[in-house]
This record gives sequence, C-alpha cells and structure tokens, in this order.
Amino acid sequence: MKNKWIKLTTAGFGIFAFILAGSSSCNIDKQTDLNFPSVDGIETNASISELNNVITGMLAGMRNSFDTYNDDVSIIGRDYYRFTSADPRFVQDLPGTQESTIDNNTFYTVNPWTNFYRVIRNGWVVRHAIANTSAPLTDEQKNGYLGVAKTIQALEFIYISNMTYDNGIRFEVEDPDNLGPLTTSWQESLSDIAGLLDEANNDLMNAGDEFVLQLSSGFAGFDTPASFATFNRALKARIDLYRTNYSDALADLNTSFYNLNGDLNTGCYIAYSTGSGDFANNLFVPLPNTPADARVAQNLWVQQADTDDLRLSKVVFDSATIVQGELSSNYAVNIWTSQNAPVSIIRNEELLLIAAEAYNETANSASAVECINKIREAAGLTDYAGPTDVASLRDEIVTQRRYSLFGEGHRWVDMRRLNRLDQIQTDNPDEDVWLEFPIPASEPQ
Repeated sequence: MKNKWIKLTTAGFGIFAFILAGSSSCNIDKQTDLNFPSVDGIETNASISELNNVITGMLAGMRNSFDTYNDDVSIIGRDYYRFTSADPRFVQDLPGTQESTIDNNTFYTVNPWTNFYRVIRNGWVVRHAIANTSAPLTDEQKNGYLGVAKTIQALEFIYISNMTYDNGIRFEVEDPDNLGPLTTSWQESLSDIAGLLDEANNDLMNAGDEFVLQLSSGFAGFDTPASFATFNRALKARIDLYRTNYSDALADLNTSFYNLNGDLNTGCYIAYSTGSGDFANNLFVPLPNTPADARVAQNLWVQQADTDDLRLSKVVFDSATIVQGELSSNYAVNIWTSQNAPVSIIRNEELLLIAAEAYNETANSASAVECINKIREAAGLTDYAGPTDVASLRDEIVTQRRYSLFGEGHRWVDMRRLNRLDQIQTDNPDEDVWLEFPIPASEPQ
C-alpha cells in the first residue's frame, strides 16, 4: 500500500491526515512529499505542532468510511437498511438476499478495513515520534500523547474485529515492512485490544493534569488525562463484557464515566461539521427518505417494541412504504438529524447496560434490575416486573440493548457473542445473517 501526507483543514486548523492509496493491504511503502513533512521526518524528530497535527489527523481519520462500517453491522444486525440508487449491494450482499455472499474485494469490506488501519498507522507515527522527539516536552506530556494515540488505536481495532470476528485482525503493524500475522480468533483479538487499552491507561495515569494536544469537540468533558482515562476504561469495560470477564467489566466501570443516575447521553462522540474543509456526517439522510436515498428501520423493530417506548422517536413513520429490492420499510432512521450531528462512540446508556449484564452474570440480580429500571425509566416504561433468574434477565437486557443502542452498531455483535444469531429475524426466507466479514482479498495472508 502506498502512502503520502496531504494537508487538510478541519475545524479551523490544519491537520495532517495519513492517506493510503492503492490496495487495502497494511503493507505500507513510504514516499517522500516535498511539500509537507514526511512520515520519516516526523517519526525522527517531530515538533509539538507536528505531533498535534498527527493526533488531529487520527481523530479526523476516524470519520473516513465510518458510515460504511455502521451500515455494514446495522444491516446484518437488522437494525436498519440502507437504500441507495448508487449501489444495490446494500440490499443484496449484506442481507444475504437469494444467492448473494459477502465480497472480500468490494467497498463495504475493503474501505472500513483500509481507513481504520490508516488511523492505527498514524498512532504508530505518534508513538515513534514521542520516542525520538527533541521537542520541549516533559515525560508526563509525552505520556499524554501516548495514552491518546493508543486508546484511539484500540478503538479502531475494536471496529475491525467487530467485522472480521474469528477471521482475525492484524494487530502487529508497527513495522509496515514486517507485518505480524492475523489473530486466530475474536477472543485473541480482544485480548490484544484489552492489553493495548491497559497500556494506554497506564500512560494516561502518568500524564499529569493537562494535555498539550487538542481533542475534537466530540471529547468535550473528556479532554484531560484523567477524564480521557474514563473513556479508556469505558472501552475496556465493553471489551471485558465481550470476553465474558464480568468482574473485570464492573471494575472498569468503577473507573470509567459510568453514572447510574447520570445523563444517558454523556460520553464520547465522533464529531462532524459542514464547515468549510470539514467532514459532514454521511449517516444523515434528509427526510422524507426515498428508495434512492434512505436509511430505514426494519419494521419489526417498531412492531416488537412497547408502544409507550420513547426510544421509538429514533425513527419517523412514513405512510408511503419505501421499497428497494426485496426489502421495505415505513420507518426512516432519525438518530442523526443533520450533517453536523455527532455519532456516538460510547455513552453512559451503554455503560448502564454493561453493568446490568455484568451484575446479572455475577449473581447480583438486584443491581442488574436497578440498572435495567434506570434504562426503562428513561424510555418512559414501567419498572421491570419479570422473573429475576439469570436467563430471564439476560433476555431483558438483550431487549433493552436492542432499543437503547439502536443504530449504534451493537445488535449484530451482541447477538453473535451471545450465540443468538438465529434469533435475528429476517424479512424474507431467502436471506442470511452473516457470521463475519472476510479479510480483504489484497491483504497478505
């Protein structure tokens, strides 16, 4: 994979984004760009402004192909469908219509993989640069850069592993000329990601009171080493839930921004803007939707909800049924209400649901129900009144996750990790619910 540095402008200041062109492979060849600093130059002796630019480039790069990733996991999980006249594969390959399969050499597989690894590579640029810079930075300030870079790398690895599951991820990518092997299972991938998050958290704990770097508006309230560390621990709690390390998940929540009585929307977000030179939220589709451009909820999501559930406001009813191929819906997705709308990375609502699941699986049904009732109360529902055995509460938590985290990329991952993929209802008998995405065809095996 070839690469170069190009100058972008985001939110009023210049950034360097690590742009990879050509194949999707992680195998990166270096080129020299005489107009802007080279990768080698920054890794060898970066200035503070160059370090800040690379961090900003990582945050900006997180947005590239994120809409495709979110569409991928949401369509397979039957949260919503993507209708577009530009490409029928959204209604053919991803829902597995008729004889369709997941392609290992097309945009919905290759683009997220490629763009997430761009951000991960930028993280290594920061890590190498910190080791070599002669800029006037204290050890605490250097740790701040490392803690942020490693946490964002871990987040991108989470997204990749959510897609490829047991097909693995390529975790060892520090040296573009000597890439490590693919992990052999989802659990191995998660173990590597958990270790990276712990390493980043240790850096953040030794990063002093303030960052030298600047974070995006999506991290408002999480822009000091201590507060950013609570974001790191929230991601770690998610990973520990995936690993069924429930006691560890609860311990992580205790040092995250988890707040049983707090605002459910408190959290970290990917920021978007329609400002000049910035990046608009491509998940937003103006209402009313049309068959040529729509994100529409599976009708079953509405039909199977409690009619009093306030979370149904995440969709808008349209009496004119929208149809593309074999799929149809009367409910336009209304999560992102403009091109400036941020996209959730992780919110307090998810943390309450992680706590509920972890409490339930560690024989603390009373605490599990307390968390569930906070979620139900916010949704305008009465308290949970069903059985409190582990299996019954597990079902209730799955239901609450379905509605609280609708459209945020969790449903498919949840049903797979809980061995419930066969419970995802399709709209047509000839559809498939895929287990995982293949590794891109051009990626070295």
